Amino acid sequence: MSRRLRTVLIAALSLVFAASLGGVVWHELDQRKGEAANQEAEVLVGEPDFSALPPPTLTPLPPPQEETEETEEKEPVYVDPYADALRDMDFSALQEINPDVLGWFLIPGTDISYPLLQGRDNNQYLRRSWKKEYSRMGSIFLESQNSDSLEDFNTIVYGHRMRNETMFGKLKYFNALSYWQDHPCVYITNGSGTRKYNIFAAYEVSVTGLTYRIGFDSSQAKQEYIDWCLSQSVLDTGLTPTVDDKILTLSTCSGDTTYATRWIVQAYMPAAVPKEASQPSEAPQE
Repeated sequence: MSRRLRTVLIAALSLVFAASLGGVVWHELDQRKGEAANQEAEVLVGEPDFSALPPPTLTPLPPPQEETEETEEKEPVYVDPYADALRDMDFSALQEINPDVLGWFLIPGTDISYPLLQGRDNNQYLRRSWKKEYSRMGSIFLESQNSDSLEDFNTIVYGHRMRNETMFGKLKYFNALSYWQDHPCVYITNGSGTRKYNIFAAYEVSVTGLTYRIGFDSSQAKQEYIDWCLSQSVLDTGLTPTVDDKILTLSTCSGDTTYATRWIVQAYMPAAVPKEASQPSEAPQE
């Protein structure tokens, strides 16, 4: 190899190395910027120390009881420490900066604790922080076609699966029953209060899979959807939603390099059962 060719080769390799190093540095700086934005959000809302709270537990609704003075006096009142802590958070400072902030998203014990946003479409916050600044981390955001009231039968929330396990990076661990047992619940807080969802399924699905369905025109369609989700799950949680419950679908990358699939974690918020519905109906008079 001639000296001139060797010099050219060394120069070319040096440029490749410099470009690669520059990409690594840029990625690191971008990630730090995104993390700083999320830390700023935590300060502005007054995020409590969730690590000081007891592990969350599944809390099915108690069976309805006939209202009497005795039951009103003796019936214990369930207190959820996470709901209480989230209730004290103030989102007004975030919403002054960005009105697209809906509230806060939390999975206790996972470090998944972020502002929840909703954009005009699903690309708006794919690569932007809650402050609307470019960030590869993006934001945790609600499907643009879902109601921001969270009253749809199936509400979808998206987030990136970051290599350092920030954002929705830790959802991948819900392929193990032991991890679900330690982290069984999801909380969302907005202006109307705090919602608690019980995780019931986790699986990988095509980007065009049934999981992403939003509109349901009948109870039968809802039941078919629930049955399908349960049939896909790699977890056997023993939990089964009903058609009256609200489904929460969390979607992130699956790790598939073709980007043809997504990793899904699903939870449900039990519907309140009207007390009159629990009372046996009287037989018709003959």
